Amino acid sequence: MNDLPVYTRSQLALRNGQDKPEVWVAYKGLIYDVSRSRLWRNGKHYEHWAGQDLTHELGDAPHDEWVFQNFDPIGRLA
Repeated sequence: MNDLPVYTRSQLALRNGQDKPEVWVAYKGLIYDVSRSRLWRNGKHYEHWAGQDLTHELGDAPHDEWVFQNFDPIGRLA
């Protein structure tokens, strides 16, 4: 995982599905591209927004962190 590129919170925030076509979220220091998920259309998934670190918001979700197994990490959060 150390060979993944490092992105700042500002760079992550631009990948919110609106400012740029990519839809990225961070979880536990890793960044995932969720663009291909129909659940993240337009950068929103229920009350959660893309372009953010969702580590502390996962407790509100009806699922656990296993959901990130469906996506390969594309970077690390600085």
